[in-house]
This record gives sequence, C-alpha cells and structure tokens, in this order.
Amino acid sequence: MSQFILTWIITALSLLITAYLIPGITITGFAVAAIATFVMGLINAVVKPILLLFTLPLTILTLGLFLLVVNAISFSLVSYLTPGFTVDTFFDALFGSIILSIISSFLGNIFEAK
Repeated sequence: MSQFILTWIITALSLLITAYLIPGITITGFAVAAIATFVMGLINAVVKPILLLFTLPLTILTLGLFLLVVNAISFSLVSYLTPGFTVDTFFDALFGSIILSIISSFLGNIFEAK
C-alpha cells in the first residue's frame, strides 16, 4: 500500500512540475494534482485500452507514433474531468504527456532507489 501512495505522490508532483514548465497547463494546487492523478489512473485503466483498440491500425501504420496522440487525448480528458486542472491546446496536452512521463520516470527512479 505504501508503494501505491508513493507512486501517487510522485505522479502528482510530476504533474505540478509539468504545469510549471508548460505555459498552457495550469493546476491550482497539490490537492487538484492528486485528484487529477487519480482520474488519470482511471482513464488509463478504462478509456485508454478502448482508444488503443480502435486506433490499432493507425498505430501500426505510424509505427507506434500515434500512441503520442492517444496519450494527449487521455491527458486532455483528464483536464476536462478535473476542475482546477486546465490544458489549453492539443499541443500543450501532447507536450504535457511527454514531459509528465519523463519527469515521473526520473522522480520514480530517485525515490524508489533503495
């Protein structure tokens, strides 16, 4: 259970850092980031597999690059469902999802090193 909470906090911090780095993404506070992280987990568990299934031919055709678009759509959907978390444009969502994964991986490696 503590590993889950640590991952949740790391992702929320990564989301705050991403919002700081990209001007088109705004988050009003850490509580909103924690809620957005929870919603992101739900979206990634329920909606994203359905999107991947429907876009599989296009993903194969683009050699996997269309997965970046699917991630951006998921990121935008999280901002739509979470009050206090806004993403202005599609490209902000695209770059935000890329930056979020990089920062989250970096922080995860730092805090989970034992």
